[in-house]
Parts: sequence; structure tokens; C-alpha cells
Amino acid sequence: MTEKLHIVGGGMAGSEAAWQAAEAGVPVVLHEMRPHVGTFAHHTGNYAEMVCSNSFRSDDDEQNAVGLLHWEMRAAGGLIMEMADRHALPAGGALAVDRDAFSASVTEKLRAHPLISFEDREISQLPADGTWIFATGPLTSDALAQAILAETGTEALAFFDAIAPIVHFDTIDLSKAWFQSRYDKGDTEDQRKAYLNCPMDRDQYEAFIDAILAADKTEFREGETAGYFDGCLPIEVMAERGRETLRHGPMKPVGLTNPHNPEQKAYAVVQLRRDNALGTLFNIVGFQTKMKYGAQTEVFRMIPGLENASFARLGGIHRNTFLNSPTLLDDQMRLKSRPNLRFAGQITGVEGYVESAAMGLVAGRLAAAEIKGQTLPPPPRVTAMGALLAHISGDAEARTFQPMNVNFGLFPPIEAKGGRRGRKDRYKAYTDRAKTEWQSWIAAQE
Repeated sequence: MTEKLHIVGGGMAGSEAAWQAAEAGVPVVLHEMRPHVGTFAHHTGNYAEMVCSNSFRSDDDEQNAVGLLHWEMRAAGGLIMEMADRHALPAGGALAVDRDAFSASVTEKLRAHPLISFEDREISQLPADGTWIFATGPLTSDALAQAILAETGTEALAFFDAIAPIVHFDTIDLSKAWFQSRYDKGDTEDQRKAYLNCPMDRDQYEAFIDAILAADKTEFREGETAGYFDGCLPIEVMAERGRETLRHGPMKPVGLTNPHNPEQKAYAVVQLRRDNALGTLFNIVGFQTKMKYGAQTEVFRMIPGLENASFARLGGIHRNTFLNSPTLLDDQMRLKSRPNLRFAGQITGVEGYVESAAMGLVAGRLAAAEIKGQTLPPPPRVTAMGALLAHISGDAEARTFQPMNVNFGLFPPIEAKGGRRGRKDRYKAYTDRAKTEWQSWIAAQE
């Protein structure tokens, strides 16, 4: 086969698309501007580098749409899930990974594939010919963003994705903090103790909220607006929405008992999760922030147990650019005005590592089939990937389109007993139906 598939962007989506197409027998050229052209959020030139959380979220494939997405990717021979499983860390019912080992192993596997070649340079224009997938993610370069804007004729859409801080474990005071997953969730002892908990009483919580509200924040550049994605709100934005918002969000105290003082119920709890296999780094869960660095250090050291914390990384904020995909993409993920170009990953308006990789998987398979002269229908809409694809390619309301995580609300309704009381049965029915249809879709390609 002489025709090659060109993929721009070596993040979750681009890496998975390259792997799927190459495994289908199609030669791939993977274009990545890093490390020659860097971004403020990336630190290496590795593929699939994780710049925010180290979590792939729930791994429950029977009751959770994200877990179902994990299952579908594994069933399709997904590279991202294979490497995530290889470098998994204890995280209760979630799938968290050692981020450095994970991205290094993805890079190694891609570099070793005989059908994948690499060009480490920036692509700043939309090519007129050839078959391309653009998976440039939330940090699409300004030049390429302008080229996309010129082609689509739509206004730029952006929200700001904030990065949570990471703490050195040996600087945490374990006489105040304790290990426990909420409700002791998990099948093993490591999973049941996957989170490090720092309790606050009411006075400490109120002082903490005051400090967040008063802290110096990063200012937006002229012309930028803060259209945040609700699943990744900075803590100061949550605090501004009401003093109890954080206590009912990432700081909720339910399902936890402080062994240092079991009779006293915490008013709020800050949770940290292991960030590497060695257990030397812990990230503060749900604490994305746009506070300035000096303010972050002062505010976060108000957390009991973190009074003397040393930070391996402080929080940050970056723009996340995405297309108004329902008006621009067809169900093959092609740009309607330029069908030789596909888009995949976060730039299409899906949110999260898993969702981005999943859309890369689908785009890679669709493009590979097209190059081989085959007709591959999109995944069934009752599957997690099919539901996501349908959402970005037409189901969503274009006027109010915003980035979306996978969730059962995107799936076609299913008959199951019971309303809210029957939610467990209904979710199981969703996942059973999806698995059957996904296996059929995969089998038809073999």
C-alpha cells in the first residue's frame, strides 16, 4: 500500500489513531511539533503526555459510561488502555496511572511499529490533498488554529482548562491526614486506601474559602472569556458560586472516617491521589486553579496536613480550543468542506483523556478503511463511542455546543424497570447492549 495516513498531534487521540490505522495495515506519518515547538503545559516530547490529572476515571464497565468506554477500547486493541493497564496505580474504583511511565511506554510502542514514521515539525496549514487526521487537542498552535478558522468560517470557541497542583508525599503530615477511599470503595486494600484525606472543621473551611476568594488570580488576555467546562471548574470559580459549593463538590466529607479522631465528623475533606508508581507524588483531587503561584502556596498550606507541603507542580491554566463539530463534521469525522481532513480528540468537543483517545480510535479505523477502499459505518449509536460520535456530528445543539464527557444521557433510551430505583438495572442494560453491538462492529472488520 502506497497511500499514507497523516496524523497531526501526538496526544491521546493522535497516538491511538496512529496505532489503530497501522494495526489495520495502513502506513502512518505522525506529525508532532513537540519538542521543537513547546507548550507551557507539556514538559516532554513524548506521545500521550498527561498534562492535567493522571486519572482515566471510573473503570466500572457495568454501571459507568466511562468504564464502558474503557471496555470498548480494550476490546478494540486500544494502545492507550493497554499502556494504562500496564502502569495502573491504586485509585479505588478509578483507573489512575503513573503518568511518566505511561507516556514513555506509548512512545516506545509507536516508535517500534514498522508502519509508523515520524515528522517532528509544526503543521500550520490545512493540506489540499492526502488523507489527514487533525488531533491537535486543546493546545492547537495559533497558526494552525487560524488556518482552521479561515476554512470553517466560524468564531473560535474556547474554554479554559485548569491544572491541579502536585505535592511531594514526604512533606505531608500523616498525623493529620489518613488513607481511605470514600466508602472504602475498591476490591483490594490498596484500592480501599487509594486517597489521602485532609480534614477541615467549619472554622478552617470558612477561612479557606475566604483565602481562595481573596487570592490573586491569573488575568485573561484581552478578548478572552472564561467559558469553563463544568466538569473541570477552577476551585475559585466554584467558591464564587457559593460558600458551600466546594463542600458539596471535591471537598465533600461523606463516606470517610478520620482514624485520628473517629468521633468527630469532618466538615470538609481535601483528597489527594497518588500520581506516580513510586508514591512520591500526590495530586490534589479536583483542585484545578488559576490562582497565581505565590497565592497557591499560601492557600494550599492552610489545608491540615499540608502546612509544610512542597509542591512538585503548582496549578496552571490554558486555553482549550474546539470546533463547533455538529455543524462542521460528518459521521465519518470528516470536515464537510474538506472531506480529506478528519478531526479527532478534544478539538472535536469531547472532554477527557478517555473520550479523546476513543475518538482517535474511531477516526483511525474510519480513515484506514477509506484508504483501503472499504466502507466502514460509524460505530452503533448504542455504544459509548457511537454515542459520543453522534453527539459531536449532529446530535448536539450547535448553538449551545460545549465539550462533553461520555455519559448515559447521550445513549438512545432503553427499556428497563424502575425509574431512579431501577437505575442500576438500567445502566447494566445500557452496557450489556453496548458490548454486544460493539463486538459485532469490531468483528465485521476482521
